Amino acid sequence: MHRRAYLFLIVATLCWGGNAVAGKLAIGHISPMMLTFWRWFFAVVIIFSISLKDLRRDWPVIRKHIPVLAFLGIVGYVVFNAVLYTAVTYTSAINATVEQTLIPALIFALNFALFRTKVSWLQILGFGLTAIGALLTAAHGNIATLLTLTVNFGDAIMIIAIAAYAMYTIALRWRPPISWKSLMAVPALFALIFSVPLAFWEYSAGNLIWPDTTGWIVALYTAVFASLVAQVFYILGVAEIGANRAGLFINLVPVFGTLLSVVILGEHLQLFHVAALVLAMVGIAIAERGKPALTT
Repeated sequence: MHRRAYLFLIVATLCWGGNAVAGKLAIGHISPMMLTFWRWFFAVVIIFSISLKDLRRDWPVIRKHIPVLAFLGIVGYVVFNAVLYTAVTYTSAINATVEQTLIPALIFALNFALFRTKVSWLQILGFGLTAIGALLTAAHGNIATLLTLTVNFGDAIMIIAIAAYAMYTIALRWRPPISWKSLMAVPALFALIFSVPLAFWEYSAGNLIWPDTTGWIVALYTAVFASLVAQVFYILGVAEIGANRAGLFINLVPVFGTLLSVVILGEHLQLFHVAALVLAMVGIAIAERGKPALTT
């Protein structure tokens, strides 16, 4: 049951696991806001080339839901990724991926606060363990770091990215009844538009790096896999099993991201990374076992 949704979400998280790695590979080859711009430029070209028929058919509905679609594109696509690419210039790709285990917990918290979605004590316990793992990673295994509030800047600003994607997932409940192509294309267009002033800001600050060969390869990867493939599969997964259940799969991002960081970047797997991943997986298992009979 729901095997198709599980497959969609696993592929999506695998692509996202490579996103932080791509952001790390981009350092010195393309600047964060330039990467964000070209990512969505290529994504828009690709998705619009295959969705014009759907867009024409869905236009009456799209026009009525522009604010929601703009929010999805700006918050879920641009804010999350621009902050992520900035964060990995200050912290490791492993840290950036492990810290994303906080996203499902935040989705649950927001669903409860805004919609009183049912939550069990086992779910609270499970996501508490997940949060501890993410905090352990942010503190680089040193709890005293948290007590003295000297967390690495990159780890700290990942909180913005985490909050952005949690809000994006929640907002998918208001997605209009249009095809997945239209649902990908319109927010992607808003993402491209919103990334333009960010690129100009980076240029005015003297931090813009025009992509070299490696930069172009990274931009294409993020456009095709981290943007189109992952986002479409995630949307389909949320549509089939709901935001809370789909959000649980985000805990696979640090698993894939950690493995890819070790294999591709040669980053060192520390004991606190392993402890954080174990806490995340145990937490998610407890939360899934303790889910109420009806979840959304």
